[in-house]
Amino acid sequence: MRKYKVDSKTYFDYRNPKQLSRYTDPFGRIEPTGKTGLSAKQQRQLAVAIKRARHLGLLAFVSEG
Repeated sequence: MRKYKVDSKTYFDYRNPKQLSRYTDPFGRIEPTGKTGLSAKQQRQLAVAIKRARHLGLLAFVSEG
């Protein structure tokens, strides 16, 4: 039951918070592989990109509310 269809050549850039926010839930947590449809390697790249964006203040650590 995969939620997204992702190309195998997808590159996750920490400077693109709009793309990264697609892979976080409303509470700010990173979605699991089963929902994202990413391979293990892509999921690791996504996690690193999200963590970098959070550290630089481009993405929130948690949602408001």
